[in-house]
Amino acid sequence: MKRIKAFAKKETVLSAAIVLALVSMVLVKPDKEYLAYMDYRTMGLLFCLMTVMAGFNRLGVFRAAGGKLLGRVSRAGCVAAVLVYLCFFFSMIITNDVALITFVPFGITVLKMAGMEAMVVPVVLLQTIGANLGSMMTPVGNPQNLYLYSRAGIPALDFVGLMMPYTLASFALLGIGLIIVGRLFRGLKRGEECREGKTCPGEKLPLGPLFTYTALFGLSICCVAHMLPWQLLLILVLAAVWMGDRSLLQAVDYSLLATFGAFFIFIGNMGRVPAFCRMLEDILNGREILTAVAASQVLSNVPAALLLSGFTDRWECLIVGTNLGGLGTLIASMASLISYKYIARLYPMYRGRYLAWFTAVNLAFLAVLLWIAL
Repeated sequence: MKRIKAFAKKETVLSAAIVLALVSMVLVKPDKEYLAYMDYRTMGLLFCLMTVMAGFNRLGVFRAAGGKLLGRVSRAGCVAAVLVYLCFFFSMIITNDVALITFVPFGITVLKMAGMEAMVVPVVLLQTIGANLGSMMTPVGNPQNLYLYSRAGIPALDFVGLMMPYTLASFALLGIGLIIVGRLFRGLKRGEECREGKTCPGEKLPLGPLFTYTALFGLSICCVAHMLPWQLLLILVLAAVWMGDRSLLQAVDYSLLATFGAFFIFIGNMGRVPAFCRMLEDILNGREILTAVAASQVLSNVPAALLLSGFTDRWECLIVGTNLGGLGTLIASMASLISYKYIARLYPMYRGRYLAWFTAVNLAFLAVLLWIAL
């Protein structure tokens, strides 16, 4: 029982998904149709992208790029802007959670070395918002985008065009936030320790693995664009990792894949319960964006996308709603927990302040972007 409680505490979303799947299995007995519930392509792509990003991260590619940029700035506002926009732009191609795992600890280290630790709360807060909002731009920016893009069957450029207005507005909102941070901390100057090469040691990246992961990432993008079978990509990624660095397989977020699987079972089963279908379709009808935003505040946006996708075909609204729904509560986007854990562990005295400001700023951003959407 203790192990079950510990697992449920550690993997809350996965545990909830498993419970929902089990309950739905009482209503719809397991049969051969269960095999058709799974979106194997999305799960295979997610696995490949997570594996490739783990490889890049282990090489230190993203930290090296960030270090070079930071070596060129000195003022507090400029340092904050680089750290925040690194998350914003990198999340478009490496996903929001990978961007935060990479650049939040990097940013904290930079602020410490620069003598700018006083602005750690606003910087990490804006990094988190930046990663969540930047990731909505592309089909590979976050898990729900990859899934909904696959379900919608729209061209990649149309997807980017759909999210472009919100991405540009987000860029501007982050800029306003950074101007405020810059003025509040304008007296801070970068210390001499914080130079390129000290924030990011100047080790040469191994060309062999770098070429391999770059090629695999390129093939992953081809697969997202339906130019390559996902089965072939999966074989190539597994073969490359097996011959190169097998430990990368341990860096994959298998709980996310399991969450997808459990929700696919729940959605598939509930789709065979007429009363539930009618109820959810009535709730969604004409209110897809607001429903997706509201559901994301409680479930987080990935499970919300998986749940609602079974009961509407207005994919554009669902894509917008689940991406904007990543703003709001701390669990609206599970990636936000990554930043919070760093703050809670390294700055426990700032936890309350961080949560208060996080919620307030997120709701302000959400209000503006919802106004644009509606």
